[in-house]
Amino acid sequence: MTSIKEPKLMESFLKTILTPKELDEVSSRVQILKLLKKGIPQREIASKLGISIGTISRGSREMQYGDQKIANLSWWGKSSLV
Repeated sequence: MTSIKEPKLMESFLKTILTPKELDEVSSRVQILKLLKKGIPQREIASKLGISIGTISRGSREMQYGDQKIANLSWWGKSSLV
């Protein structure tokens, strides 16, 4: 996947290997991480996205204790991935 540099090709690839529900879930989790990175409170994120606080907490734990290379990726501030 890292060899795919074109956004449209990556989108096509993800739509090929993921179901629509899985694609939505990935998109939601990316949104969660972006909002956490901006410092938005977990409860506000849960309310805004209609997602359980448990899902938000998991993302927060990953940002705090997971691979810091991932937590510090520069694209968290970009508008969309998929």
